[in-house]
Amino acid sequence: MEADSTGGNMGDNDVEMTENPFEPYIESLRQQLEEQDPVFLIAVIVALAVVVITCVFLKYFLTSKTVRSAVLLVGLCDSGKTLLFSRLLCGKYKRTQTSITDSSAPYKTKNDRGSTWTLIDLPGHDSLRPQYLEKFKSAARAIVFVVDSAIFQKEVRDVAEFLYVLLTDSVVSRNLPDLLVACNKQDITMAKSAKLIQQQLEKELNTLRVTRSAALSSQDGSVGGAVYLGKRGRDFEFSQLPMKVEFLECSARGSKGEEGDAHIENLEKSLAKL
Repeated sequence: MEADSTGGNMGDNDVEMTENPFEPYIESLRQQLEEQDPVFLIAVIVALAVVVITCVFLKYFLTSKTVRSAVLLVGLCDSGKTLLFSRLLCGKYKRTQTSITDSSAPYKTKNDRGSTWTLIDLPGHDSLRPQYLEKFKSAARAIVFVVDSAIFQKEVRDVAEFLYVLLTDSVVSRNLPDLLVACNKQDITMAKSAKLIQQQLEKELNTLRVTRSAALSSQDGSVGGAVYLGKRGRDFEFSQLPMKVEFLECSARGSKGEEGDAHIENLEKSLAKL
């Protein structure tokens, strides 16, 4: 009988030891919550949710502002990107050759804030463009797309194809960097105006959108992967893009050649607004 009594006591002790030591506190908290006004509890939950969302937003916003500090100079070969790069940085004329790698340097904008961006000149050869664009597109605060206005009529298709790839890129579409289309070589007599270049590019991009969308369409008629350019059911216009787009005229060489000053004031003013 004594053994049975001892065994019984040991069983009781085991039950007591398996009880949750925090259970009294949890029960007390539960009772307090039940006594609270439901409206007050909802307000507390909403306030906590707002704090969490605000913290996440601030982290994303501050990170994106820190990382996206580059101004990319892109365009076809011989459009004048490298000379424009030199003119923006030091104002001097510099003999250039086709770039096979990127060049970068700090660029201080001409405004009261004195903002500084990293100016990056990307190679224009079609075999090199994709890898360098992939490397730097995430850091782009603005993209300066340089066009050779003097021979634009001959290159309109190639210019439009490069621009189409750029504008339908998922990273570019998400980050929405400013797009400055610099219509260069305005010192040459046969150069096309920025307005005419914009109009012809809109027509060419509209045609490209139709052919590219058809090529990307799957058998069930859906389109996947690429970002749709502009608005569906309407002819393409740059005003339909969610990013800021500006066409401007400039001349990296200048009207007086090597000895004269460049005419890049319009571009400098646009970069000062970043």
